[in-house]
Amino acid sequence: MTKLLRIDASSRRHSSHSRELSDYFEKLWREKYPDSQVVVRDVAKEQIPHISDETIVGFYTSPDKFTPQLKAVTALSDTLIAELKSADVLLIGAPIYNFSVPSALKAYIDHIVRANYTFAYDGTQFTGLVSNKRAFVCLAYGASGYTGGSLQPFDYLRSYLNLLLNFLGINDITFFSVEGTTTDPLSFESTRQKALAEIKQTLS
Repeated sequence: MTKLLRIDASSRRHSSHSRELSDYFEKLWREKYPDSQVVVRDVAKEQIPHISDETIVGFYTSPDKFTPQLKAVTALSDTLIAELKSADVLLIGAPIYNFSVPSALKAYIDHIVRANYTFAYDGTQFTGLVSNKRAFVCLAYGASGYTGGSLQPFDYLRSYLNLLLNFLGINDITFFSVEGTTTDPLSFESTRQKALAEIKQTLS
């Protein structure tokens, strides 16, 4: 059975454009793969705490030297990593906040990017340990010009997520995006229709 892990990061519960794209993707996914398991983790609704000093200590402590306290402070990371590794496909929905990822998504990322669990380092190079997965990423931009326009140099959302997923070992990534959600209704509707069509074609 294929497992889809959906991660939502928009602070908006309603009128969220990244959620709309992810909703449409999930709908078509369920229609195409009715036996697939879909797990939803909404990091904006059920926020992941920022990692603490104790969590970092746990990350760099050998498991055979764990105390009950270190086991407790790394338990959430263990859960999130196990959930990620058990998925076959990732679906990430995120808006751009101040040129980058929402803090709720960054908190999640800080728990799953962990040495010897999701990546390895041999003293010379890094190797991603989350492999054999596909990722689909639904992005929303308030202004126009991020995808090939004047604001592209300021797009640290797409470039960061692409780099991060590659770092973890996920290289099969497809992006869908909408622009002008708060500034340009014509651009928004044009990119919205384009993104929805791309999702449909991807899952046809």
